[in-house]
Amino acid sequence: MARIDKYDPVSGGFRARLNANYTGAAAPLAVGLNSSGRIVAGAGQTGIVGVVCSPRDHAAGDPLDVMTSGELVEFSGAAATVYTANTTTGVISNAAASATQVPIGFTVEATRLIVRKAVPTFDAT
Repeated sequence: MARIDKYDPVSGGFRARLNANYTGAAAPLAVGLNSSGRIVAGAGQTGIVGVVCSPRDHAAGDPLDVMTSGELVEFSGAAATVYTANTTTGVISNAAASATQVPIGFTVEATRLIVRKAVPTFDAT
């Protein structure tokens, strides 16, 4: 299971409350926020905004850090590969980017995922 290696809690993410129970075995998972500002798997209301990676279970309503910039190690991947997140499930894979697969980061070594999730763009019109 992947774990956080490098993460700046001041500038590398934010904290929000979970909308539903979180099972640590699902880590890492791409997440968004729902209309109540709670963390949900997949895009939610905001689109994919970052990644959660915690080895333990958390109950709905618990606060959890969402990584927008950092590094995960012990990741099961392929070296020098772009990784995307499924907007419905939040599952991270090496599937090609599309309307339902948004870029979430890339690997250097096969076991190190560099998370770089920019803020989603919103149409102000």
